[in-house]
Amino acid sequence: MTDTANTTPRVCLVAITKHGAAQAARLAADLPEADICTAAKFATAFGGLPNRVHPYGGAMRDEIGPLFAGYDQIVFFVSLGAVVRLIAPHLRSKEEDPGVIVVDDAGQYVIPVLSGHVGGANEWSERIAVLLGAAPVLTTASDVGRTIPVDILGRHLGWRVEAPKINVTRVSAHVVNGEPIAFVQEAGSPDWWTRPTPLPDNIHRFDRFADVPLDRYAALLWVTHAEVPAGRWEALHERLVVYRPPVESAA
Repeated sequence: MTDTANTTPRVCLVAITKHGAAQAARLAADLPEADICTAAKFATAFGGLPNRVHPYGGAMRDEIGPLFAGYDQIVFFVSLGAVVRLIAPHLRSKEEDPGVIVVDDAGQYVIPVLSGHVGGANEWSERIAVLLGAAPVLTTASDVGRTIPVDILGRHLGWRVEAPKINVTRVSAHVVNGEPIAFVQEAGSPDWWTRPTPLPDNIHRFDRFADVPLDRYAALLWVTHAEVPAGRWEALHERLVVYRPPVESAA
């Protein structure tokens, strides 16, 4: 999976049925940078479009490996069950797998199946749903709840997460469960909240770590350039996640 925060995502639309090809062609008209992978007999559905088309004549399962290796977002106009079976042998981890999205033949629903959160498939599903006039079906808790995505917060700003994996897991649970969270920002851009909805009421902002009454909060998100002593990590046992913005963006 390519770091889509800094590069243009490589997108491929995959269609294996007549109706799927028609829906993919609708979307391709709005995404001229996307490639097309389609059964050869339906390649004519994409005539006149600027998209690069790869018509295949064999089995779809033989195309999955190259698709996983070559793209960041793969949009299947194929049934959900079929896609799950096709991609299962190729799954590695959420850090490596591309985003996988399914659109039904009628173009009514857009479903992020794989790497929805970290890989960006949720965001792409919402974008595709708007283009098709469809409904996105999201299941990632932080996206459904319109709250802070702890593991990728500030990624679009170049922020780096610094915390043990167990901390990220525990703090994410506190966030999505609506428990009191202290958000301390001592560095970095203030433009980290990108959702159209207000910041949830359980997130409380502070300008300095020293101002936080630690006993009142289930977890702390700390954006800073300051060194975090080992003793502080130990004292806040699995409650702390630190974000490191690029030094040039320090506030």
